[in-house]
Amino acid sequence: MLTATSKPWYADVGTRQWKALFAAMLGWGLDGMDIMLYAFALTAIQREFDLTSAEAGGLASVTLLASGLGGLLFGYLADRIGRARALVYSILTYSIFTALTATSHSVYELILWRTLVGIGLGGEWAAGSVLVAEEWPAQHRGKAVGLVQSSWALGYIAAALLASVVLPSWNWRVLFVVGIAPAVVTLWVRRNVPEPEIWSQSKTTNRTHSFRHNLAQIFRPPLARFTLLASLLTSSLMFAYWGLFTWIPAYLASPLEKGGAGMTIVKSTPWIVVMQIGAFLGYASFGFLADRLGRKPSFVIFVIGAAASVPLYAFSSHLPAALLVLGPLVGFFGHGYFSMFGAMLAELFPSSVRGVAQGLCYNIGRSFSALAPATVGYIADRSGIGTALACMSILFLLGAALITLLPETRGRALA
Repeated sequence: MLTATSKPWYADVGTRQWKALFAAMLGWGLDGMDIMLYAFALTAIQREFDLTSAEAGGLASVTLLASGLGGLLFGYLADRIGRARALVYSILTYSIFTALTATSHSVYELILWRTLVGIGLGGEWAAGSVLVAEEWPAQHRGKAVGLVQSSWALGYIAAALLASVVLPSWNWRVLFVVGIAPAVVTLWVRRNVPEPEIWSQSKTTNRTHSFRHNLAQIFRPPLARFTLLASLLTSSLMFAYWGLFTWIPAYLASPLEKGGAGMTIVKSTPWIVVMQIGAFLGYASFGFLADRLGRKPSFVIFVIGAAASVPLYAFSSHLPAALLVLGPLVGFFGHGYFSMFGAMLAELFPSSVRGVAQGLCYNIGRSFSALAPATVGYIADRSGIGTALACMSILFLLGAALITLLPETRGRALA
């Protein structure tokens, strides 16, 4: 409760901080929408190109693998030309190539466009997360990054609603054409979002250093330990996340005899939406909890919650009511911990290499997780999709162990 002399936390935040937050939320939310369009089109694409589950999952893997390259590229650009400018270019990249996915008439064309989409998707996080972390004050950085992450859930919901409207009346290609919409956001970002003062003060140094120099810096002491541990942490969590959430729409739409819930994409939309409402609350609440309790204890709470709730959900396919109740819990715990990465990674690395460090550590996890959709598809072909999803709990537990090896960074001022 506020006293007569106290003020709400948001009173410490100025207009330019809110603009940076809004820009990153738009970019990340639309990033989520564009990448999840593939998850909802997965079964239709699988039928049209006569793909096995493992092969269809492999196409999702192509995007994730390319995102690692995108994170490095745009992370370096964020250090060199500015956080906001790199954010604009990354949004343009993923939105244009998402729309071009609709022109695919062979698996090779799908691979090409989804690779280029991945480069933009990986770059958006690298630029947007650094922009917000550098603009917001240390005591509220966790909240800000949590709010940015929460927009992913809104993007996921948008993809679900679009799929429920488009797929019954048109084909999956129309769904991807809608993916050009985020390009409009870049016009507002270019006009309204300035570069963070921390970056502006060091931009002369940033521009004189090569990509090779910046990359070498994060693999030298004392940063090397943080780089390696953070990359292992993101790899374990990303594998679990993409293995799980790439296949949940297909899990809900798959027949009961294959371990699914026996719904169609349209009928499963309410189950997807309530799960993503839980995800939104998880993302946002994690930031407040992390600013109060610390990054590490908050993270452990969430990943243990995910490890416990995912098997319950995966083996409740024959109980639609249970899926409706468990879905928000899976969404809450299975997404919320991502809110730690933007704040904690920014607090581990200096401004001169922050973009490339965050781009590498976060997106090397995405690249490794490229194996996840195909792995889940492989297990699903043999043991059922429910069993395949339940296996992801092992990776959540690994993440809980890895976080203990990194320092607590709550309240750390950025240099």
